[in-house]
Amino acid sequence: VRLEEFGGALVQAGGSLRLSCAASGDTFSPTYMAWFRQAPGKEREFVAGIRWSGGHTYYADSVKDRFRISRDKAERMQYLQMNVLEPDDTAIYYCAAGRGILSTVRQATAYTTWGQGTQVTVSS
Repeated sequence: VRLEEFGGALVQAGGSLRLSCAASGDTFSPTYMAWFRQAPGKEREFVAGIRWSGGHTYYADSVKDRFRISRDKAERMQYLQMNVLEPDDTAIYYCAAGRGILSTVRQATAYTTWGQGTQVTVSS
């Protein structure tokens, strides 16, 4: 399975952006998919996750009122709608897929497949 992210860009604070993640390969049946991000000099952090089958969603506190994760199972796509962007949202955003359990949905180690990342820059 291969994941590829799209949609990163330079945007002004207060603006919106939609990231997409496309999955390719013969077999794709994750339990969870997620978005993580990594800013310069910081550790990779969980942003949002979604249960692939039921669609239940999970968010980091810092984004829960501004971001929305979704997926299209038929198209094997995952999305992250980001609204009211802030300069602190500047990071490389990564798409991830894994077959972990609910208690590990926010842990990067629970995901076995990662995209190459897409840069999001929010100017003040």
